Amino acid sequence: MWRLFLKMNKENPKGMVEFYMKSFQEHDHKNILSCLTDDVEWIIHGHHSLKGKEAFDAEIENEDFEGKPEITLSRMTEENNVVIAEGTVVAKPKNQDPILLSFCDVFEFENGKIKKLISYLTPINN
Repeated sequence: MWRLFLKMNKENPKGMVEFYMKSFQEHDHKNILSCLTDDVEWIIHGHHSLKGKEAFDAEIENEDFEGKPEITLSRMTEENNVVIAEGTVVAKPKNQDPILLSFCDVFEFENGKIKKLISYLTPINN
């Protein structure tokens, strides 16, 4: 079903971001990688940067975390091949309690695929 969704929204950057987020939440490597250009760049401010699908693939299931993230997308804004997505994510670091983070992701598109992702993450204290 998600593959059909992707085909229907290939020209729709917001649809692609939503598909990417749902796929990331499920650790669906194939679907995530189908959204990316071969030379994709991911900058996670305050942590690290990576380039290329192979490096991106390795980060999907980061060894410092366990389980699947719970992503809640609250808003998306699109302009000039850029989508800004805001929301929250609950993640479970190994041997720790789950953490709640707010995120702002900036997706840059090229030929209908994600070429660059810039992620800003901030812990939310309960």
